[in-house]
Amino acid sequence: MSTVPLTNFPPRDFAGYGRFPPNPNWPNGAKIAVNFVINYEEGGENSLDNGDAQAESNLQETGPKPPLVGERDLPMEGQFEYGSRRGMWRLLNLFEKHNIHITIYAVGKAYEANPEIAKACEEAGHETASHCYRWINYTHMDAEAEEAYIRQAIESFRKTSPSGRVPVGWYYGRPSPRSRALVSKVYRELGLELLYNSDTYADDLPYWIPDPITGPENGLLLVPYTYDSNDFKFYIAPGFASSMAYYEHIKSSFDTLYEEGLNGHPAFMTIALHARMLGRPGRFPAIKQFVEFIAGKSDVWVATREEIARHWVSHYPYKPPVV
Repeated sequence: MSTVPLTNFPPRDFAGYGRFPPNPNWPNGAKIAVNFVINYEEGGENSLDNGDAQAESNLQETGPKPPLVGERDLPMEGQFEYGSRRGMWRLLNLFEKHNIHITIYAVGKAYEANPEIAKACEEAGHETASHCYRWINYTHMDAEAEEAYIRQAIESFRKTSPSGRVPVGWYYGRPSPRSRALVSKVYRELGLELLYNSDTYADDLPYWIPDPITGPENGLLLVPYTYDSNDFKFYIAPGFASSMAYYEHIKSSFDTLYEEGLNGHPAFMTIALHARMLGRPGRFPAIKQFVEFIAGKSDVWVATREEIARHWVSHYPYKPPVV
């Protein structure tokens, strides 16, 4: 029986860093840090061949629809397979052409379905962060089942990584109230490094919270993720109707944060991609144009989430509250 509490969230913080956030002192005086994330989920979604009772119905081309129960949804399966077969390679080729290291939010089962992707990502110097073992909803899952998935993910990543490396960062997307504590618990028991968690959307800079297992004597670093600069809004109304609409949005986000950096308050932005979405030819020009845009700027730090987290830890280490 798990001893992890049912809820482990700290009190809500509406103040954050206040009007004048700390200067992160990005490397080489960069005015902004940019992180690209590819959510690699293909093969980890709901499907009968994964032992699920129903097919996947989320984040796909034909809009919201009820899932098929008890039978395979071949058109849905094909959309996910496209991400693994073509879209992922198209995106990886772009980033490698520009010598950009990115973060892969990898579902363990997805890497198992196409281990060549796992190998290529590590060999190119990209970071693999855990997107759990399955791309499913953990919100109401019981603690024992969720902990088993965490352990399965760790073992899966160890096997698909050419070097046996385990992710130091986690992002669920659909976590339970216990997820942070369970991941922290398992990593502590296995003697693994848990550097950061990204299941938050609350800031433009990393920030600390008390560790959900030990309490305020230790900290857990949160590296915020994004919904607004996320390509899944091609599938959600109101969202992006064209590749250029997405490009204009992420460029506007960049311009705003870059200007703030010039004024002494650098931050970081995340650009969230999916292989089956931005990997499609009609949408791909948006990310290609943005990568080419920032490639011409010298005061931009393009970094993985692990690099951002380690930089933050070295400049702003956790300080337990004074009682």
